[in-house]
Amino acid sequence: MKNNKLSINGKMLSVELANTPFKRSIGLMHRKYLDSESGMLFIFPENKKLSFWMKDTHIPLSIAYINVDGIITSIENLAPYDNSSIKSQTPCRYALEVNQGWFEKNKINVGDKIKWAHERKEI
Repeated sequence: MKNNKLSINGKMLSVELANTPFKRSIGLMHRKYLDSESGMLFIFPENKKLSFWMKDTHIPLSIAYINVDGIITSIENLAPYDNSSIKSQTPCRYALEVNQGWFEKNKINVGDKIKWAHERKEI
C-alpha cells in the first residue's frame, strides 16, 4: 500500500513502508513493475551500516541511504538479480528504493533532506 508520501526538494513520492523484519527481507523482490513516482522506504529500528542486494528483484533500482536526521548520505544504482552487497558508507536509519534514475531525473542528490509530505515533518 502506497498511502505514505515523502517530499524531497518539493518532489512528492508515494512509498510503501518496509518497517518490519519480514517486509524488509522481501522488499521489492518478485515485482515486475514499480510506478514511476513510487518507491519503498525501509525503516530500521536503529542507526547502523546497511547492506542491500537484488536477489529475485526484476526491476533496476536506485537506492538512497538516509541517516537518522533524514539526510541522504549516498545514492547507488542496483542491477536486477545482482547478489553482491551494496553497503551504506555511514550508519543509516533508512533506505529508499525507487526506479533506477529517479533521483537523477528529479535532481535529488547526496545532502538533500527527506520529509513526510502529509505532516511536513522530518523523516
